Order: sequence, then structure tokens, then C-alpha cells
Amino acid sequence: MNKKSTEILVGLFVVLGALALLFLALKAANLASFNNGGDTYTVQARFDNIGGLKPRAPVRSAGVNVGRVTSITLDTQTFQGVATMDIRKDIQFPKDSSAKILTAGLLGDQYIGIEPGGDMKNLANGDVITQTQSAVVLENLIGQFLFNKAADGGKEAPAQ
Repeated sequence: MNKKSTEILVGLFVVLGALALLFLALKAANLASFNNGGDTYTVQARFDNIGGLKPRAPVRSAGVNVGRVTSITLDTQTFQGVATMDIRKDIQFPKDSSAKILTAGLLGDQYIGIEPGGDMKNLANGDVITQTQSAVVLENLIGQFLFNKAADGGKEAPAQ
């Protein structure tokens, strides 16, 4: 094997490594959808606090990806965040399903979790999920904890 063929092989290896890194970066950033999702239907959910939810965040039910958040807007009448989601058409949720903004891990990315209800009718294209639970904001929880501790004067409950 001469020097030129060795250089070509090394160059090919470097290009393949760069492509692999690009693929991993797109998958980690949730920007690449390499699977064919097929047909979807669109539903909306209104939240008092969207938290750190971003467009293209996953929509999950029982831990399984069933769709994606397509957009997040502010309703100027109610001042609620409106998350628009595309759900796979082969997965039908009852009309009384609920949506929560959840966090993957302690400080991970946020996603929408859908819990199915018991209604006989299913959500259709353009429907709104009315039962929602907003995101839990860690800063608010810490602030409440500190405020409560300050109000108690730092005293502990007496032992019995």
C-alpha cells in the first residue's frame, strides 16, 4: 500500500467521523427526525406556565414518544401559553385526556406528557386539551421553601 492510498483512507475516516458527530449533534438537539412519523393530527393545550418547554420537544404517553410540540404562543386574551402539538394519527387519545409539562430527570429537557382519559370520543384535529398542569419551575420551589423557612423563623417543630 503506497502513501497516496493511505492518505485517502485516513481522509475518508475523518469525513465519516465528522458525519457521525453531525448526526449525534442533531439527534441530541432534537433537530433531526430521521424516522417517518406518518400522518398526524394537531391538538392544543393551554398552560399557565410553559416553563422551559421548546418547540420540537417530544410529546409522550407512558414514556413512549407519540408526537412533537410544533409551536408555543401566548394567548393575548387569557395570557396563557398555548402549546400546539402534532400527535401520530395511529394513536387516538380520549377527549378528556390531560396534559402535563414534565422534566426528563432532575434538570433535563421538558416535554409534554399526556395521560389518557376515559371518554368514548377521541380528540380530533384542532381540539384543545382542557385539563392541563403547568411546568414546575425549580426557582419558584426554592423561593417558596426559603420564604416558608424565613416565616417560621428557622425554628424546628418540638419533639414529642
